[in-house]
Amino acid sequence: MDSRVAPDDVDASESEVSGLAGHVEAYEKDIEHVLISEREIQDTLKRLGAQITEDYRGKDLVLVGVLKGAFMVMSDLSRHVRLPLEFDFMAVSSYGAATQTSGVVRILKDLDHEIEGRDVLLVEDIVDSGLTLKYLLRMLAERRPGSLEVFALLQKTDVQQVPLQIRYVGFEIPPVFVVGYGLDFAERFRNLPYVATLKPEAYRDVVGG
Repeated sequence: MDSRVAPDDVDASESEVSGLAGHVEAYEKDIEHVLISEREIQDTLKRLGAQITEDYRGKDLVLVGVLKGAFMVMSDLSRHVRLPLEFDFMAVSSYGAATQTSGVVRILKDLDHEIEGRDVLLVEDIVDSGLTLKYLLRMLAERRPGSLEVFALLQKTDVQQVPLQIRYVGFEIPPVFVVGYGLDFAERFRNLPYVATLKPEAYRDVVGG
């Protein structure tokens, strides 16, 4: 069954943004569109968590989160996986302060534990060009896990440059830069509970200080 969900791309009304971002009042003026609401995210994670529970029953599951963006989705997803599991993390850099991936991947933090023979589910916040994910999958496959699959909360299929097999996808989104729910621009906006786009002036304000 196709797990992908296409969110409604609608303008965020003033009341909607205020209600969703009220705990970060300083960000309200920067939000242009709310693409995926907090409720939609949590409902999708619950559904996919149940699917993962069935798929990995009786297996040696390790969730590998790609920092920093995946920390929120991995935390919430794991609460819906009703199985014993372990966590590990990697940190990579391919964006810097830009809005498009450079395609050059730097490993900032490697795994803490061996994954040979284990069932690894790589958890990503977003897949756009796919270049970073392809690099990570090749590197992890060299460590001979028992299985290696991918969970991605968001996927931009229109800009994907390499073929990838992503077993679990939360939402397909248009080819726009998004923030919130772990995703940032220049390290800001990660703590918003939804996924949104920014007004053009928000980029100028952040970059220009």
